[in-house]
Amino acid sequence: MIDCEGLVKIYKTDDLEVVALQGLNLSVKAGEMMAIIGNSGSGKSTLLNILGGLDRPSAGQVTVGPWNLLKASDEDLVKYKRDTVGFIWQNNARNLLPFLTALENVEMPMMFSGKLDRHYAKQLLEWVGLKDRMHNKLQQLSGGEQQRVAIAISLANKPQLLLADEPTGSVDTRTSDMIMDIFRKFNRELGLTIVIVTHDLSLAGKVDRVVAIRDGLTSTEFIKRNPNLDLSKPFVQGESLEEVHEAFVVVDRVGRLQVPKEYLQALSIADKASMEIDGDKIIIRAPKLLEGEKTE
Repeated sequence: MIDCEGLVKIYKTDDLEVVALQGLNLSVKAGEMMAIIGNSGSGKSTLLNILGGLDRPSAGQVTVGPWNLLKASDEDLVKYKRDTVGFIWQNNARNLLPFLTALENVEMPMMFSGKLDRHYAKQLLEWVGLKDRMHNKLQQLSGGEQQRVAIAISLANKPQLLLADEPTGSVDTRTSDMIMDIFRKFNRELGLTIVIVTHDLSLAGKVDRVVAIRDGLTSTEFIKRNPNLDLSKPFVQGESLEEVHEAFVVVDRVGRLQVPKEYLQALSIADKASMEIDGDKIIIRAPKLLEGEKTE
């Protein structure tokens, strides 16, 4: 569904150049529900904006289904955003029109695409648990209810891909669990591909695969250990992402890997490392001192 190779994004101003993505590689299968995590400034929101057709990459390759987002014209991107991808922001104000009812908000993207379907709009609101609230205006809805309206809006034109940027960042734990259950329902029953950006590891633990981004590159993947594990259930007290998922260091297509920084610090490795093969293992060590060299 998604294939990014060597993806680069550079933001330039008159006196400043910021490299937000510096050769990122990522693949997402159709029907997958996965999360992207990373510290502030790691590039995860930039990646989501590119996948959503809201920003253009500077270099590399990025395709979503049949769409080549690097070469797409402005007109193509309008069609892509209208028909292929749904987007949910953490800030409800970017999703919703406050002077309309919940139902009218869901119908709005249908009207723009010339495919108004009131029955389907009502069905979407029922699916997100707002059957009895669809004729309420937004000020009559709680923050969690507004976010569920936003989910219904994102699905109004039956997209193949749903992108969610911190979708539970402004709601309580109970509502967060409800939203994740809704995502899981759409993923399983509609085959919808879902990519969630989050800093919340408990949220990330409820998906099959987690990709960590560091300094504009994919660094680590966490893949569910037990395929039969029901991730819709809450974490056990004290349970961590690593206990539910197995961690992998990502190796790119030319053989480079990002060793976690804490591992390098533990071995006092700065800019060089010694590496050797020992049977079925690759061993990474701090380099041995050459004759005449001194430790700092």
